Amino acid sequence: MKFVLTSWGSRGDVEPCAAVGRELQRRGHEVHVAVPPDLVGFVESVGLAAVAFGLDMKTTMEALRNFWTCLFRHPWRIRNLIRAYREAWRHVTRARGELSTTLMSLADGADLMFTGLPFEQPASNIAEYYDIPLVTLHYIPARANGHLVPGVPAALIRSVMTMVWWLVGLLMKRLDDQQRGELGLPSATGRSSRQRAERGSLEIQAYDEACFPGLAAEWAAWEGQRPFVGSLTMELPTDTDDEVASWIAAGTPPIYFGFGSMPQCSAVDSVTETVAMIAAACEQLGERALVCSTWGDLSDVPHFEHVKVVPVVNFAATFPACRAVVHHGGAGTTAAGLRAGVPTAILWTLPDQPIWGAQLKRQGLGTVRRLSSATQETLVADLRTILAPEYASRARRFASRMSKPADSVTNAADLLENLAQVRRVA
Repeated sequence: MKFVLTSWGSRGDVEPCAAVGRELQRRGHEVHVAVPPDLVGFVESVGLAAVAFGLDMKTTMEALRNFWTCLFRHPWRIRNLIRAYREAWRHVTRARGELSTTLMSLADGADLMFTGLPFEQPASNIAEYYDIPLVTLHYIPARANGHLVPGVPAALIRSVMTMVWWLVGLLMKRLDDQQRGELGLPSATGRSSRQRAERGSLEIQAYDEACFPGLAAEWAAWEGQRPFVGSLTMELPTDTDDEVASWIAAGTPPIYFGFGSMPQCSAVDSVTETVAMIAAACEQLGERALVCSTWGDLSDVPHFEHVKVVPVVNFAATFPACRAVVHHGGAGTTAAGLRAGVPTAILWTLPDQPIWGAQLKRQGLGTVRRLSSATQETLVADLRTILAPEYASRARRFASRMSKPADSVTNAADLLENLAQVRRVA
């Protein structure tokens, strides 16, 4: 069978897609992947055929970061906010348009389309045009539910999430209507998620059910259309594995620090100052720090005896050897920390990431704070909290409830394969 997979975002967004694609290809299927230009090499490195759409994600992420920074820090600067929004919107619409063109070509003769949540709607339109199943990958509970934010009344959360999706639909309506018109499809009416569900689409939840207590019961009414599979990753080795393992073995277990592949978003002005803040906080506590920085130039970072800075880390190999992990709250990194059984401090940069922080705080597994508000003093306080013995005990117990990555990938591939086979027979 032929599968078309697409993902838009950073490495953390693309790897789950590639993991499932590689498993489908191992089973003998034809797999085609569409990703941003700077991630084509990564997809090809795991043996998959890839094509590019849109601009490099580093360029796009910079535009998005500028918008969110302006919105959070200076919302009263209306002209700057509008300018930042227009620049980010330009990147998003270009990527959407190029993806639509790319998918029209790739999906011809396909048995199923698999897409990340960003640009789900254009992929859905093309799947409808070719009359093939659509499967969407969700890293958080994106559809309306009452369990997203602990401590907030369930009815209020559902109402707010419903309103957010209504606003997203309104924002994209012109582009959606234009695409459907070009494809000869009737204008869409009603909620697009409900329409996709009626067409038999799946919304795979790429995280563990245990992370959001009560969610599975609420979504039971969807009759298996929102299956939980766990975090999807290939746990790939890196060039620094031996170096990092040797450094860890030479001293006490370190605390890991890393903030994803986003551009610098902290309150300090440079990677050098960020590392200096981490070094000072860990020195105060008598801890060692392993810092993974993909978000800046490392050439000017000063040397500290108790700090090691590397450009990449293998989470699966490294996290179990750490006392705790401190990161941005990306779904994949959060899952890796939970599987490793170590407590977490989340210093978030984007609006979806505090959701993970809130869930970890709720279950006594970690703390949460916005990265731009972090200081040496707050970092010390957060570390003291998560280094308490009770946090480590809870983290170890919770790890037993997490799915194994290989099982998650297998289960996701089974879902895609079975859906495509059913539709093919029908």
